[in-house]
Amino acid sequence: MAMMDEDPFGTPVRKAVTAHEIGQPLETLSVSELEERIVLLQGEIARLEAVRDAKAASKRAADAFFKS
Repeated sequence: MAMMDEDPFGTPVRKAVTAHEIGQPLETLSVSELEERIVLLQGEIARLEAVRDAKAASKRAADAFFKS
């Protein structure tokens, strides 16, 4: 759920989602909050895939070097 604070007049101010906890209850989140989480997690998946691909390329390079 997006974090809420209040401005000096008592009006709720919505903060951007910066993290998602795996397994947390989702029933209380709005559709827009769920969409924010999806975008956040898609970005994290892309980051994980990039690191995985870099490590796999490094391993392939090392394997090729030691086989020659």
